[in-house]
Amino acid sequence: MEPVYLDNNATTRTDPAVVAAMLPYFSDQFGNASSVHAFGHAVAPALREARRSLQQLLGAASEAEIVFTSGGTESDNAAILSALETQTGRDEIVVTAVEHPAVLTLVDHLESARGVKVHRIGVDGCGRLDVDAYARALGPRTAIASVMWANNETGTLFPVAELAERAHGAGALFHTDAVQAVGKVGVDLKATAIDMLSLSGHKLHGPKGIGALYLRKGTPFAPLVRGGPQERRRRGGTENVPGIVGLGKAAELAAAHLRDEATRVRSLRDSLENGIIAAVGHCVVLGDGDHRLPNTANVAFAHLDGEAILHHLTAAGVAASLGSACASGSMEPSHVLRAMQVAPQWLRGAIRFSLSRDNTSEEIGRVLEVVPSIVARVRASSPSWQAQIASDDPPGTNPSIANPPSTNPPSMEPAL
Repeated sequence: MEPVYLDNNATTRTDPAVVAAMLPYFSDQFGNASSVHAFGHAVAPALREARRSLQQLLGAASEAEIVFTSGGTESDNAAILSALETQTGRDEIVVTAVEHPAVLTLVDHLESARGVKVHRIGVDGCGRLDVDAYARALGPRTAIASVMWANNETGTLFPVAELAERAHGAGALFHTDAVQAVGKVGVDLKATAIDMLSLSGHKLHGPKGIGALYLRKGTPFAPLVRGGPQERRRRGGTENVPGIVGLGKAAELAAAHLRDEATRVRSLRDSLENGIIAAVGHCVVLGDGDHRLPNTANVAFAHLDGEAILHHLTAAGVAASLGSACASGSMEPSHVLRAMQVAPQWLRGAIRFSLSRDNTSEEIGRVLEVVPSIVARVRASSPSWQAQIASDDPPGTNPSIANPPSTNPPSMEPAL
């Protein structure tokens, strides 16, 4: 079987056009963009063009609102730490319980080391935010609310425009980790009150090691990386010119492929989900059926070990994951699924398939050919499956569950 890559929420293949755009800036056009001589002047226009491409993809009002960073983690850290430094008299943070470790690890540290009060807002069984609890957590001491645009494990989308307005109503700043959303769903920051937004190049077919922080004009900001005058003194350090050029090209291509993400990629994902449910049974799709990234399918298999399934998928040439790549190798169940209060029989059997514009219907067909036999093999060696399923369903019934929109998967109570 030809290898099939379905782990695009971890990283995407760098588009060949992106690589081609970057190559001259490793050799012929190698100058430091901050230099005043001809070599520096030769590369400065490429940085401006990349900034404009990203501005257009984000719907930002000005290219000056784009600050290049090393990636999503740096951007997240910069936004949150800046808010604490610039918002005088405010020492509280509001986040969700399902944020990426780039946010949660930082706020855990701030809470334990600095005494910052952190409000972690729960989600329901489909991963949807408890908006009322979020509103109650906002107050006169809130420095910043940081809520992801889209969850990296389930694909569930959050109403960030509404949440930004509520944060401003409390006098707080609002930041969104949009690493998984940018390039997959439309973004128009001019139409929102969002103050800061994080993104990462390698999630949208750009290179690794480059990202950006959108910083709305007028938003107070204290740099995380201090040094030279680069990025209008908002992020010191010599500019990563090849990476920035690559990110700009990736942004340009992502804008051109947004319709493909919303239609063809979504159709491939639905075919994958429906095919697995029909062929395997005793599985459920996790996440919000109505508001979800078009490329993400998190399928939980009852009473099975996801690591065993993933091992067989890997042997068959299918790349998928248990959740966030940043948490791989951990024996603990996903913090996202635990926050969703996924019942024990589903919790450890969740596999995330994440597609991209590179995937084809032929690849999805090949995956659907191997998944039923893999699941059957894992079930045959699973004592939990053997013990539980016989009593769960009478012989001859089809116990497959398709998690319809606006309902919870079986045995999952909303975490409200």
